[in-house]
Amino acid sequence: MQQQHTNIKKENESDEKNKNNGNKNNENINYENTYLYITVKKEQKLQYGDMIKIEGEFLEPNQRRNYGGFDYSEYLKTQKIYGTVKPEKIEIIEKNQSNKILTLSNNINLKIKENIEKIVPTRYSALFNGLILGETKNIEENIKEDFEIANISHVLAISGMHITYIIIGLELLLKKLIGKNKTRIITLIILILYMLITGFTPSVVRASIMGIIVTISKMIHKKNDIWTSISFSLLILLIYNPFLITNVGLQLSYLGTIGIILFNKNVHTFLRNIKIRNRKIKYRINRKLIIAIDKIKEMLAVTLSAQIAILPIMFINFNSLGIYFFISNILVSIIIGPIIIIGFICVIISFLSIEISKFISIFLTLGLELLIQISQVSKLPFSKIYVVTPKIWQIIIYYFLVIVVNKIYKSIHNKKRNMTDIRIKNLIAVLKYKCNQKKKKILKISIILIALIIIISNFPQNLKIHFVDVGQGDCTFIVTPENKTILIDGGGSSLQSYDVGESTLIPYILDRGHTKIDYIFISHFDQDHVGGILTVLEELQVGQVFIAKQKEDSENYQKFRKIVQDKKIKVKILKMGDKISINKNLYFDIIWPGSQLIGENSINNNSLIIKLNYKEYSMLFTGDIEKIAEDEILKKYKNKSTLKSDILKVAHHGSKTSTTEEFLKKVNPKIALIGVGENNMFGHPNNQVLEILDNNDIITYRTDKCGEISITINRKGQLIDIKKSIKK
Repeated sequence: MQQQHTNIKKENESDEKNKNNGNKNNENINYENTYLYITVKKEQKLQYGDMIKIEGEFLEPNQRRNYGGFDYSEYLKTQKIYGTVKPEKIEIIEKNQSNKILTLSNNINLKIKENIEKIVPTRYSALFNGLILGETKNIEENIKEDFEIANISHVLAISGMHITYIIIGLELLLKKLIGKNKTRIITLIILILYMLITGFTPSVVRASIMGIIVTISKMIHKKNDIWTSISFSLLILLIYNPFLITNVGLQLSYLGTIGIILFNKNVHTFLRNIKIRNRKIKYRINRKLIIAIDKIKEMLAVTLSAQIAILPIMFINFNSLGIYFFISNILVSIIIGPIIIIGFICVIISFLSIEISKFISIFLTLGLELLIQISQVSKLPFSKIYVVTPKIWQIIIYYFLVIVVNKIYKSIHNKKRNMTDIRIKNLIAVLKYKCNQKKKKILKISIILIALIIIISNFPQNLKIHFVDVGQGDCTFIVTPENKTILIDGGGSSLQSYDVGESTLIPYILDRGHTKIDYIFISHFDQDHVGGILTVLEELQVGQVFIAKQKEDSENYQKFRKIVQDKKIKVKILKMGDKISINKNLYFDIIWPGSQLIGENSINNNSLIIKLNYKEYSMLFTGDIEKIAEDEILKKYKNKSTLKSDILKVAHHGSKTSTTEEFLKKVNPKIALIGVGENNMFGHPNNQVLEILDNNDIITYRTDKCGEISITINRKGQLIDIKKSIKK
C-alpha cells in the first residue's frame, strides 16, 4: 500500500521535542511521502492502490533492548518505514490511486502466488514462493531453521543464478525467432519487471542490475567489467535507501559474489591439485568418474569461495557453523538449476493452462522434496556448532589474513606456471623456499596476534553484571574479572509465543562472546525464571547448576532433572548458610531457604535467595519470595548485617505481595532492579512498591523502561558505571 501523504498524531512526546518541531503537544504533524506499517484485520478488505484515511495510535518502533539484540527501528529503516500505526478506524477514500506499472506488477505477483497454490501441494507452495519470488515469510519455521543449519538459505534469496537462467532461457527461446538485439531488449524489460514483481529486494536488484549491465554491454559491443557492475548496482541501492547497507540479504549477496570473483580461481586450482597418489586406486577409477569428481570440485570451489567471504556475516547474524555445508551445497548445486528452470516454466504456463502446469509440476515437486531432504543434514550429529559473535577487530584480521593467503597462493601458483624451463628439482626447491619465506611471515604475524588476543582476554577485567531484558521474567548474566560466566535465572512468561532461551538468551550469551556457562543459579522453577535456562542447558556447555531444595514437584523441575541427567551436568542443592566461592574475591552467600520450607505458595516462597559479594560491593537476588518469606528471613537475620546489599533485585517483579518496608530497610540498597515485561497483564511493578522504593531514596531501574541494565564494578569493588539499553 503506497502512502503519499501522512497525517500523524503523536501522543506523549516531550515538550522539548515538540518545541524543536515547532509544534505543541498533541498537534497534528504533516509528513510527505512517509511509509507506515499498519496491521489490519482480515475482514478489512483493502486492495493495492486504495487511498485510505486512518485514525489510530502511532507507535514508535522498539529499539534494541539487549546487547546485540534485534533493533526493530533499524530494521524498519531498511524498509523506509517511519513507524507503525495501530488503527482504530480505516476509511477508503478513493480506489486505484497507485501507479499503473506498480499496480500491474502487484497483480502479477498476486496471480503467481495464486497459481502456485493451485499447481503444487500446500507442503511445497511457500517454499516454491521463496525460490521464485524470494518471499520467505510463509515458509514453516522448522524448514527455515533446517535450511539455515545446512547452510543452504541462500537458495531462498533471488540471486545471480535466477537472473542467469532468465537471460539464458530468453536467448534460447527468442534469439532465432526475433534476433539478438530484440531478444536483449525484451530481456531488459523482463528483468525490470522481475524487480518490480519481487518488490525490489536488495539481492534481486543486485543480480538484475548486473544482468542488465551485461545485456547492455553486449548490445553496444563493450566488454563488461564485473567490479563496475557490482559498484553501480550497490550505488543505486544506497541512493534509494542508505540504510540498506545494514540489510543481511544485501551483505550476503554482495560478499558472496565478491568471494566468488576473488577466490574461486585459486580455490578451484587448489582442489584440482588434490590428486590420488595411490596407483592401484587411480587405475581402478573410471574416466567418467574422474570427470564427475572434477565437476564436483568445480561446484565446491564456488561454494567455498562464497562461504569464505560471508563467514563473518553468518557468524554475526546466525552464530552457528554447519560442518556439513560442503555436502549440502554440492547436492543443492546439482538440483537447484533444474528446479528453478522448471519452476519458471510452470509459472509461465500457469497463466495459460493450470492443468498443463500441474502436470509439469510433478517434476518440480520431486525437486522441492529433494531440497527439503538435503536440508535434513541439520539433524546429523554436530550439524550445528554455536560460535560467538565476532568483534570488529576480529573481522578485520580475518579478511586481512584471507586476502594475504589468497595473494600468496596466487603468487606461488603463477611462479610455478611461468618457470617451466627450470628443472623440476630446482623448481620445487625455489617454490619451497618462497613458500617457507611467506609462511614464516604469516606465522610471525599470526603468533603476535594470537599472543595479544590471549593476553587481552586473560587480563583481569572489571566485574560485569548484566540484568537482561527477557520480557516478563528475570535473568542476570555475570562475567567475572577472570572471565568466568554466571547465569542467575533466565526465563520469560509462559504467555510469550516464543522460546525465550532460543530467541533471546542464547543469542545474547553468544553476542557477549561466550559459548559456555560456568555456573547457573536457578531461584525456582516457575516458567518466568527457568524457561530459557532449560534451553541453555540443552544447547550450550554448562559447568555446574545450583538449586534449592524443592518442597513440591513441577513440570519444569521434571524437565530440568531429565536434561541434567542426559547431559551429565553437575547439580548441587543449596541451603541457608552455604557459601559458593568463585574466586578469592567473589563469592555467594546462600540466604534462603532454611531447613524448614514454607508450605504457602511454596515454589515462590522457597526461592533460592543468594547474595553476590565482590570485595566491598554486594547484590541481593530475591527470586519471587513474598511477604511471608521476607518475614521469616528477617527473623533469621534479625541481629545480623548479612542482608545489607548495595543492589537489590526486587522480588516477584515488583509485585505488591513482596518488598515490605521492613525488609527494604534491612537490605538498605542504593539501587533496585526490577525484571518486568512491557505492558504486562499482571500490573507489575506495583505502584505502592515503587513509592516505597522512592521514599527510601533508592534509584530504581526497570527492564520494561530501560531494556538491559549493565553494571560495572571495578577491581577495587567500586561501582563505576550503569548503562541502559534504552536511553529515554
